[in-house]
Amino acid sequence: KTDGRPMNARIELLQGPNNNKQVMEVYSEDGGKRPFFGIVDTPGTGNVVRIVNTATVEFPLNACVHPYMISDASSPEFGESDGGVLWR
Repeated sequence: KTDGRPMNARIELLQGPNNNKQVMEVYSEDGGKRPFFGIVDTPGTGNVVRIVNTATVEFPLNACVHPYMISDASSPEFGESDGGVLWR
């Protein structure tokens, strides 16, 4: 989200030291009226979600990451699970 200025960012998902990172480029002409919302599946453990502002310093952004759903392998409502987290 921005204060009405353009938003240009890169969202990276790093899943352990030996895997390639998954990258998503995000752009919005007006980050105040059209902020970005997304859900990133992070299966297993040891995941890192990294948000990088790729715009210049004149265009700051606010980023917030919340857990959307935390699955528990022992919970019957989730069925088979590897204990991952779904972020939004």
